[in-house]
Amino acid sequence: MGAWFRKYWVEVEEKMNGGIIARVYLRVSTDEQVLTRQNRIIEETRNRGFYIAGVYREKASGARADRPELQRMIDDLQPGEVVIAEHIDRISRLPLESALALVNSIKERGAKLSIPGIVDLSELINAESGVAKVVLENVQDMLLKVALQLARDDYENRRRRQKEGIQVAKREGRYHGRIADKQLHKRIIEYRSRGTSIAETAKLNQCSVSLVKTVWSRHKKMEGHRK
Repeated sequence: MGAWFRKYWVEVEEKMNGGIIARVYLRVSTDEQVLTRQNRIIEETRNRGFYIAGVYREKASGARADRPELQRMIDDLQPGEVVIAEHIDRISRLPLESALALVNSIKERGAKLSIPGIVDLSELINAESGVAKVVLENVQDMLLKVALQLARDDYENRRRRQKEGIQVAKREGRYHGRIADKQLHKRIIEYRSRGTSIAETAKLNQCSVSLVKTVWSRHKKMEGHRK
């Protein structure tokens, strides 16, 4: 990954005359190997002469449309900037129509999307004629659609296998439900106890409104039993 990424940006840098602003979109992770790889991408992008205007670390899944960091990044985008994503599923695992709408929202800001191996800026830069650029853009758009569909298919296949596994575990008496995120639940209760609205609590904790309602309702019931 490191050598490929370096080679990719060397080609881009050779054709660009500096001053390119990049925004890096990554997934929040506590895995040391993932963090090391992500930090290497940031460092190598900067070493290639790009000015990194922001690094956006998302907690929410790529299968969700309501991702706070993604929306913040899109709002921050300016014409001529580049969005760098490590993998296609970081951008989207939504159904194809929704995924393409998301990509278009980036393009509408006048920015370019860069995913090495799928959307290759170096090829577009090397294409000197307008016709060649149009052809390459069309090819890359097609590859992007395929990649987005594959990302969605992978997500749906994982969900299906997970459900099948749960059903088997239930039949065998081995399934005990999902392990609750106790720290998240604690934060939700703290925010709601201070009078923070349900919607704002969900936004601040990057979770669903339904989860906030469930946790708060359960907390209120427990409080009622104690009285």
